[in-house]
Amino acid sequence: MIQLRSMTSAEYPAYCDYFIDDYSREIAENYGHSMDKAIALAEQDLTRCFPNGLETNEHDLLCLEFKSGAESEVVGYLWHSIKVSDKSTFIYDFFIFSNHRNNGYGKLTIQALESQLQTIGIEQIKLRVAYQNQRALKLYQEVGFAITGYNMSKTIAS
Repeated sequence: MIQLRSMTSAEYPAYCDYFIDDYSREIAENYGHSMDKAIALAEQDLTRCFPNGLETNEHDLLCLEFKSGAESEVVGYLWHSIKVSDKSTFIYDFFIFSNHRNNGYGKLTIQALESQLQTIGIEQIKLRVAYQNQRALKLYQEVGFAITGYNMSKTIAS
């Protein structure tokens, strides 16, 4: 069983390290920025959304905890932000640790998130998937997400 629980302040620094490393690689790959610039942009995004660390009401940063009997283990992270006005949430980041992949935790997490959101009247989950992330795209389609658009960019040669 997967339980979604709020991240603790003790867990937050490890999340920041993971996020900046992972997201900066995506920024560099997708937009052609140098790694230094991509790292700076990833840090800016994290600081913009969590200016006071975990003390914010607009974004929820969760640990995905797999429970088996009395044992529990954190197997990943989920960051989303609810927009009550349009009854939706946006997933900013969803990550299953590599040594826990292929165990169905992704599907279980989406099911757990849907259950939590339904109890508070949220009707839609939105997200963005990088084009090269075929694993994530496959998961989202398997659990019922539909492609609603494409992000595109073009580098102008100078």
